[in-house]
Amino acid sequence: MAEKRSDDMTLAPERPATQAPETAGLIDIAELVFQNFPGHRAEILGGQLTVTPPADGPHGESLTAIMAPLMACGLHRDETRIIQAIGIWLPTGDDDYAVPDLAVVDADYRDHHAQYNCYDPAVFRLVLEITSSNRSDDLLKKPGAYAHAGVPVYVIGDRRAREVVVLTDPRGDEYRSRSLYRPGETFKLPASVGAVVELEVDAVLGPER
Repeated sequence: MAEKRSDDMTLAPERPATQAPETAGLIDIAELVFQNFPGHRAEILGGQLTVTPPADGPHGESLTAIMAPLMACGLHRDETRIIQAIGIWLPTGDDDYAVPDLAVVDADYRDHHAQYNCYDPAVFRLVLEITSSNRSDDLLKKPGAYAHAGVPVYVIGDRRAREVVVLTDPRGDEYRSRSLYRPGETFKLPASVGAVVELEVDAVLGPER
């Protein structure tokens, strides 16, 4: 039960706080975020730690709407798996990693564990982000990071701009192909994902806020 001080300010229930070691690195701090801030997502991009609070309900609805046709096309069977919030180890820095909202990975991804509950980018066929409070990372930082890691397809559902961006053909730290789709339209994912999948932009973006 929460305690009250004499000034009637309500305090959260006490729980032991994990302390960072004196020589803590970014990974150590990310672990502290995981332990002390449930639901928050810590990522390290370009040597910088970013922490994202829990997304809203419509964000989760969009992910469910996307997973349905992916599963219907057999992408969660023999050769591939569809996984939400799976860590991808990035080659852009010593401790860099990201946690995309959704990914299609090779079925043997468990054999390619890298570090810190993250997996080798070679097993990722697609990563997808639905924008929330970390929109600038999804639009500006992650395209270069995912391209550098060689992820073949990066899909961004930009809820604020009401558009879906599909990035393919990674070369160096950029994607050479960029396709833009707006509400009312449909788009197909590249067959390299593991199946020909058609998605509706409205389903990816969810209702306008």
